[in-house]
Amino acid sequence: MGAIVETRDLTQRYGATLALDRLSLEIPQGAIFGFIGPNGAGKTTTMRILTTLLAPTSGEAWVAGRSVLREPLEVRKVVGFMPDFFGVYDNMKVWEYLDFFGRAYGIAPGRRAGMIDELLALVDLGHKRDDFVMGLSRGMKQRLSLARTMIHDPSLLILDEPASGLDPRARIELRELLKELRALGKTVMISSHILTELAEMCTHIAIIERGKLLAAGDVQTIMRSLQPHRTIEIRVLDGAEQAEALLRPRPDVLSVRRDAPAQAEQPPAQAEAEPSHGAYTLLLDYTGDERGLGDLLAALVGAGVVVTRFAEQSSDLEDIFMQVTKGIVQ
Repeated sequence: MGAIVETRDLTQRYGATLALDRLSLEIPQGAIFGFIGPNGAGKTTTMRILTTLLAPTSGEAWVAGRSVLREPLEVRKVVGFMPDFFGVYDNMKVWEYLDFFGRAYGIAPGRRAGMIDELLALVDLGHKRDDFVMGLSRGMKQRLSLARTMIHDPSLLILDEPASGLDPRARIELRELLKELRALGKTVMISSHILTELAEMCTHIAIIERGKLLAAGDVQTIMRSLQPHRTIEIRVLDGAEQAEALLRPRPDVLSVRRDAPAQAEQPPAQAEAEPSHGAYTLLLDYTGDERGLGDLLAALVGAGVVVTRFAEQSSDLEDIFMQVTKGIVQ
């Protein structure tokens, strides 16, 4: 998979403030790329450079093979930018708003009309076509702004905090829309402070702090690099001692920890008729591969241990963010 965005030693100074410090990163084509960092980390600055709205102090950046410094007009043809604060024209109807930007991009009238209807259908605003923009909710305005970024059919969408200020339902709708855009072949670069939202949609991430790139790559690779061993959760009914005796000697098991037993849930009538069984949860620090996990489970079952849960505990973006960053702002 080739890179649609590449930056090399990208540096930006605002007076004595170093907003970007030799930032070098790549965004694979077709990815949903989460750009993560605290306020003042340099996220918006990077996005403004990639969209040719800001010239860097030094360094270079390319979008779809075109230099943002030497070919800004060509870059703008392949990029759609949705800033964190965007303007809408309140005295325009929804279709007029999109038509205005379609004209600005030089889209022919015949093609423009059909494209407006397609975009409104994509962002689920077809029923608002003739409404005034000023009457839309914030979530609808966000979706309309997203439709506007796609009016010229760009290959790359750059969205700066698109979920800011949205209610939970609007965030879910936005997340599903971004997944649909990726299915249509778009690359999406998105910044957000809502890390749980990004975790559910991003294929790749980059973490930035004080203008420095701290980590970048596909989500699973970064998780593996920051957590060299895996934590496996095994829940058993009785037989915890037997399970531990089987697990501890294995070379791919670093340690085994046992939680206190919990009473298994039973219907009231059954609970009165027979005593409940103690359920234990074992936590393994595991260094092996997938085949080893299968062998491990087969050994437990073969020894008569009743296993009711066998799953890997995965880190999320919040864990990665807290582990990588130091909480320092500009």
